[in-house]
Formats: sequence, structure tokens, C-alpha cells
Amino acid sequence: MTTPYRLLFCDLRSDELIDVLPVHGVSLDDYIGKTGRLTGTVPIPNAAMAERARKTILPGRTGVWVERGRDIWWGGIVWTLSLASNARGFLGAQIQAGGWESYLYRRLVYDTQIADDVDQYDIVRQLVDYSADTLGGDIGITYDTGLSGVLRDHTYLRYDLHSVGELIDDLAALDKGFEWRIASYRDADGRRTKHLQLGQPIIRTGAADVVLDHPGPILAYTWPTDATAKANAWQSRGASTNRNQAAESYPITSPLLVSKDDLDAGWPRLDGYSDYSTVSLQATLNAHAEADRRAALVPVTIPEITVALGGEITPALIGATVRVRIRDLWHPTALDARFRVVGMSVNPPERGRSETARLYLEVP
Repeated sequence: MTTPYRLLFCDLRSDELIDVLPVHGVSLDDYIGKTGRLTGTVPIPNAAMAERARKTILPGRTGVWVERGRDIWWGGIVWTLSLASNARGFLGAQIQAGGWESYLYRRLVYDTQIADDVDQYDIVRQLVDYSADTLGGDIGITYDTGLSGVLRDHTYLRYDLHSVGELIDDLAALDKGFEWRIASYRDADGRRTKHLQLGQPIIRTGAADVVLDHPGPILAYTWPTDATAKANAWQSRGASTNRNQAAESYPITSPLLVSKDDLDAGWPRLDGYSDYSTVSLQATLNAHAEADRRAALVPVTIPEITVALGGEITPALIGATVRVRIRDLWHPTALDARFRVVGMSVNPPERGRSETARLYLEVP
């Protein structure tokens, strides 16, 4: 017997419940470092349901929570609604929603923000508070007060009109940066919660490993190996420092960073670069370049495994460690390794479809 799913549609600002509507073909995912998404179709079989859906689903204003049993499994904002009628006259309201993080990419910084020797977590919280303190800008994002121990100097000019989400991403991408996401769950008092998670250098959750075997709970897997993004020589470009528009303009650049150990190990020279057109401080550009160099030296491999849902397989696994054991023709001596779960895509059960989840793993 599968646990039923419900979609709770709420007012985005107050979180007041508006209605619980049936949704078919639901697909949802959640990630670290990427905004999750939900898609589905609200069937419109009669005028009464059409009236309910019209009042409930207001793109950009309606929040949606996915409830499995009494647990919250996902939360986000409905951004698009597309009415579709097929040749047989069946009408449906197709919806797409983005995780709560998507809101921060819709909020621009209209006032210059300055941080001098401030912990990077506090800079993030200041940006979140900036979005919440404006009229109509508070959607109820909560956070803790812990520190990362990494101090930053940053000036975000109002003329640049960056979004809050972009600025957090840029800060996180620096050397000694962090990961962030907004998790959805019920707190100890049963309240629906949108909580900002920060982790330096990465987000880690859970204490004990979940063991997954193939053959066994792992129904299928994909294990990519990709060197197209690998680089062992790196340089980053920043903003132009030339204020004379009549003269030739050149960007500032980081030092050329060459990973000699990689070349000594036999790898061919592979070059890479990155652009930061709004970064004018040399130290900040150098920090971006070092972080990008490390990331490109050993490109992140994201294996995917498909498992049956239930038991310990819940969205709470995101950030946790799983132990994967695979024995097949490619792994005759068996793969037995630990990986961090960095994303999850859930397919709720429907007629002809079992309840499964695809886990996205980070190779250590």
C-alpha cells in the first residue's frame, strides 16, 4: 500500500491554505545548488472544479506544498499555468512550480549593500533580510545564526541590479565558499517551514549511512564519466578598469593557474577560463579563479540511481551519505563506496506507474 500524496495550495505571503486540488502526472525534484521544480496537471472535469482552480492557482502568488502522509516532501511557488484541452474535450490546468529559491532570483537589489570583514553566512542572511524587509517581500524564509568562519569584503552596487539569488550564488562560488538551499519540512510544532540551509564547504545531513544494493533496492543506475569540462590550466577575466570610453578597454585577469601535478601525472594540457564581468576587485577575481580551477581539475561526476520509495528514502536524504554496493558485469568485484546525495527526483505512484525516486550522487 502506497502513502497518499496531497498538494496544498497556499497564499505565498501568509501561507494560508487556499485549497487542496487533485493533480495528475506529478513530477518533482529537489537539489543542492539548483532550484527544484514541480510539474503536474489539475484535471478540470466540471464547472465546480474550474471555479476552484481559477480562485486557487494564481501564478507568482500561489505557493504549493507536497505532502506525503503528514510529511512535507517539497515546497515552492507556482510560476506558470497553461490550460490545455485535447481532441476529446478533456480540459486540464498544467502547472509548473519552482522551489522557494526561485523567489530570490526574482528579487533585485535596488540599494547598495556593503560588507566589510563580515562572515559570508551573515552576508547571505543580510541579503535574505533585505528581500524580506521590503513591502510585500516576506515569504517566511527562516534561518539559523551559525557562522562559517570565512570573512568577506563585498560591495553590491545598486546600479548593477543583481538578484538576491545571483549574489548568493556568486558568493558561494568563491574559494572557501559554501552550499545553500531552502528546505521544506514540518517543524517540531507541525508548522510548514521554509528553512535556509547553509553548509561550508558543503551541506551534510544525517548521521548513519543508508545502504543501497544492486541487485536489490537499486532498480537501475546511470554512471557517467565525462572529461569535456576538465581543465588543468585556468584563468578568469573580470570587469574592465578603463573608465575612458574613448580608449581601448581590457578586463582585469587572474594569474594563469596551472596544475603541474596533473601534467606530471601524464594528463595533456587542457585549458579553461571563466568570466566575471562585474568583478572589479583583483582579490575577489583571484578567489573565483582558484575555486573554478579546483572544480575543473576533477569535474564533478553525478551518478544517478533509481530506487523504490519508502522507509529511509525520503527528501531528508539530500545532503546525507549513502553506501552504494553494485555487483554486475562492469563491477565483477563489486563497487562498495559512499556518496553524498545532492538531489532527488520523485515520481509519485499513479495507474501503471510505481512510486520511485532517482537519487543524484556526488562522487567523493
